[in-house]
Amino acid sequence: MTAASLPRETPGRTGSSLATVLRLAVRDLRGGLSGFWIFLACIALGVTAITGVGSVADGLAEGLAVQGRTILGGDASFSRVGALLSPEEAALVSARGRTSTIGEVRAMARRADGNATLIDIKAADASYPLVGSVTLDPPQPLAAALDKGADGLFGIAADATIAARLESKIGDILDIGTGRFVLRATLRQEPDKLAGGIALGPRVLMSADGLRAAGLSGLGSLVRWTTRVELAKADAAPVGDADLTRFVDTAKAAFPQAGWDIRTRRNVSPEFDRNLGRFTQFLTLVGLTSLVIGGVGVANAVRATVERKRASLAILKSLGAPGGLVFAISLSQVLAVAAVGILAGLAAGAALPFVILALFGQYIPFPLDPSVYPRELLQGALYGFLTTLAFSLGALGRAHDIPVSALFRDQIDPDQTRLRRRYQIYVGLAVAALIGTVFLFTPDWRLSAIYMGATLVAFGLLRLVALALMRLARALPHAGRMETRLALGNIHRPGALTPSVVLSLGLGLALLVTLTLIDVNIRRQIADAGTGDVPSFFFADIPSDQQDAFKQFVTTHAPGVSVAAVPMMRGRIVALQGVPVAQIKPKPGSAFALEGDRGVTTSDVVPDGSTLTSGAWWPVGYSGPPLVSFDKGLAEGLGIGLGDTISVNVLGRTVTAKIASLRQIEWEKLGINFFMVFSPNTFAGAPHSDLATATFAKGGGDAPEVALLKAVAGAYPTVTAIRVKDVLQTLDHLVGQLALAIRGASGVAIVASILVLAGALAAGRRARVYDAVVLKVLGATRRRLLASLLIEYAILGGATALFGILAGGGAAYFIVTRVMDFGFTFAWGPAIGAALSALVLTVVLGLAGTWRILGEKPASFLRAS
Repeated sequence: MTAASLPRETPGRTGSSLATVLRLAVRDLRGGLSGFWIFLACIALGVTAITGVGSVADGLAEGLAVQGRTILGGDASFSRVGALLSPEEAALVSARGRTSTIGEVRAMARRADGNATLIDIKAADASYPLVGSVTLDPPQPLAAALDKGADGLFGIAADATIAARLESKIGDILDIGTGRFVLRATLRQEPDKLAGGIALGPRVLMSADGLRAAGLSGLGSLVRWTTRVELAKADAAPVGDADLTRFVDTAKAAFPQAGWDIRTRRNVSPEFDRNLGRFTQFLTLVGLTSLVIGGVGVANAVRATVERKRASLAILKSLGAPGGLVFAISLSQVLAVAAVGILAGLAAGAALPFVILALFGQYIPFPLDPSVYPRELLQGALYGFLTTLAFSLGALGRAHDIPVSALFRDQIDPDQTRLRRRYQIYVGLAVAALIGTVFLFTPDWRLSAIYMGATLVAFGLLRLVALALMRLARALPHAGRMETRLALGNIHRPGALTPSVVLSLGLGLALLVTLTLIDVNIRRQIADAGTGDVPSFFFADIPSDQQDAFKQFVTTHAPGVSVAAVPMMRGRIVALQGVPVAQIKPKPGSAFALEGDRGVTTSDVVPDGSTLTSGAWWPVGYSGPPLVSFDKGLAEGLGIGLGDTISVNVLGRTVTAKIASLRQIEWEKLGINFFMVFSPNTFAGAPHSDLATATFAKGGGDAPEVALLKAVAGAYPTVTAIRVKDVLQTLDHLVGQLALAIRGASGVAIVASILVLAGALAAGRRARVYDAVVLKVLGATRRRLLASLLIEYAILGGATALFGILAGGGAAYFIVTRVMDFGFTFAWGPAIGAALSALVLTVVLGLAGTWRILGEKPASFLRAS
């Protein structure tokens, strides 16, 4: 290459042609990707995490949409607690196609010896299922399994777990409610299982006649009746979404006060969709964190590459290449390498849902319909590209001003120049674009703002930690041992690894500590909920005229147990301040209150576990217009307050009440509490059942609780007993599954931290070799050099670990107390364990990377230099 072959800067011309830049960049890359492998891995890992999370979430959403008819059991469903469709309502629905009605309720199944367990009943009519099929073992027609047999007993099909709970087998007789049933089959598959939500007990499938024979569907019962319809056209053509929407709108207009919970095949579970969206956002941000951590690796790799090629770049400058050409060549190389990493990440992320389906499809309870999703690919590529620019432009900009004198000047003391303003602007624009992309792809702007603020603060704090550590090492008096002096000198000298090591490891460790402490506190909250003065049982479906007798029975069979009981009904909020709920835009955490039926009760006094925060309670015997007391936090989320009105549909009747007071509810005590408590005159005369709790003085135990369960199940067969301990175990299992997914995502960030740390150590290899050679010439032994490195890495790892504990603990405290709204306990064991792992990792990787350095022969290195 000659000076004449290089373009020169002239007035009106700011750089070389694109062809020249690309030709020189490709020529330089022919030598291989040495120094870029960590760069490649960091970008590919982060893009894989972001693309993979989004693709899996889209696959789940698409699976629900594709299989919506099967999961819902039809094209549309109309459900209500305690009341079947009226003849007029049923006529409107059945006029459009085939219908099927099911009833769902919890009850107790009992053996002859008194052993009992909670079950989830689905009572089906002869048309069930409209879509899909039920699989029984042994195989038989569903009607044959559920109809009344020659022995006069109805049959049931039950989930296999009932055998473990009751030690029952096919042919055994079980008592359910006031009826006796024969277990005729094991329920292997039900097409609409997901539509039933979380089950607290084994699923038991019976006929509608069987439910009536069990005495579980009388007035005041909490049976949820759901009528599904499979729409049909006269010409047998498929019913499109527009036709389905018109049908639902017609039903709503015809019966505006019906209080239905209407679902369609495109909207099987709004709550699941919402929770999936939140979880996806969270995991995406965790994936973005790994990409940001990887960005530090990008910066280290680019900086090391520029330093390694100082001589080559200086030669270009000596041949007349302008600084703009040097920058453009370097940028082209970085973008080319980044493109390889991005493509690899996109391929891995797009393949992730297919891999999950192939390996774990049989264990996933949700339908996963994998495909390639262009939006997720675009999101991953954009994040990868912008991260590369944001973290590389600063180092690349310094290549512009590498002087020709770099060919002759000592490599240990290169020229340090301030980054030109134009490159500072470029970096600022890239960072702004990256932040804007986060807001673009994350619907929750508040979450995005918190995340970006936390990330910027973390970067700033880690930079301060590194600077403080360097200043402290510089300010300390000279140590007596040479190894300590060398270690402290390495920490604060020019070009030290301190900022890179602290930044690369600090972010990942803080994330690990945060997630660990959140998981510990959630599990502690669940565990503490089952101890102390909390109920051992909830008893539902107590006949209202037997409340006193039931209380007496429980206290007689379990002396010392306190029993509390309240009336209970199910109601659906249909309007706030006269505005239909369909037009309400609640805060994300409060939307659940407007979907489906919620428990409501009445009381003359403030319930235990509640504290009035505003307003006043109605007097005993109040007989004026309906009043309601509402949960304070939920009211804020729904945008209502004192004096506002709320309309609730109960048993097909809509009641409008004025909010008389707001309460702070202590949900963690697990006592009887409802976010809506009405004045007793609101539902005077309405059929209802009672809800009761039984609390053992000292927490009870397995033996007395099982004894009470058997006694209640035998004397009150229609009463449903829910053991709190069993529910908490179910919740703990669900939390464990979520924690596993979160740990998997955070593991990507930890791997990125390890890669970045390895890259940072590799970037300083040449300087370390130079130091080792000089010190060996002066008489230093390998043992002393090794000891100095051990001290240095231990100090860096320890300082970073301390930051991770403090920053992670602070973040976990904020999330647990402000977002989750319960008490926080700092779990020192897991936090210190994570910190020690960071310390060991730093030392091990540091020594592994420098072991070969210590073996360098001074003569060969000096000759090469």
